[in-house]
Amino acid sequence: MNDPRIIIALDFPDAKQALDLTAKLDPASCRVKVGKELFTAAGPQLVEKLMDNGFEVFLDLKFHDIPSTVAGACKAAAGLGVWMMNIHALGGRKMLTAAREAVPVGNTRLIAVTLLTSMGSEDMNEIGLKGDPQDVVQRLALLARDCGLDGVVASALEAPMLRKMMGESFCLVTPGIRPADVSQGDQKRVTSPCQAIENGADYLVIGRPVTQAEDPVGMLRRLNEEIGELKDGQGLSA
Repeated sequence: MNDPRIIIALDFPDAKQALDLTAKLDPASCRVKVGKELFTAAGPQLVEKLMDNGFEVFLDLKFHDIPSTVAGACKAAAGLGVWMMNIHALGGRKMLTAAREAVPVGNTRLIAVTLLTSMGSEDMNEIGLKGDPQDVVQRLALLARDCGLDGVVASALEAPMLRKMMGESFCLVTPGIRPADVSQGDQKRVTSPCQAIENGADYLVIGRPVTQAEDPVGMLRRLNEEIGELKDGQGLSA
């Protein structure tokens, strides 16, 4: 599998737990995501260790600050050699453009977070974001594309609309993925892996359904098989 669709979220408090899990996984079957908690605890050294072990890393730090600060952070992240990183689209045009200039189009993909999948309409109203989630996601995704970013992080529920608007080359990364028989946790806008792929997602971020499974390797295999069957049945590209 040359381009694994699944990105395992290593949402652990320390490097040991992350490395213990990834020691069981085949880098050919998934990529891995390092977020704020783990990166704060373990730092760039863990990212480098994961890459030494063969994994491509999505550095999920959602940079959101003044343009010069975000540009510097993005340049440093790209210097680690990560496969993908993200910034927050709510930082605005100047910040997005500065990040793109700091990370030229190439080996490291630069994508933007649109709206956190934990947020619903009530949460948006409370912070002054008008419209329903799809309206906000659409505006932010268009802004990200206009600034030259490679794609966005968005709920799979918004993926059909985004795929139609953005075309096939725009990368869609979808968190909030839960197998049908697994609890939604604190996510509000969720879909199953197969539904996310059908909706147009390129990559699926999956955390607890795999990391907290009794058999993480078996669960990952099951999810990859389901996606593979979907591709075989519908002629989806890898």
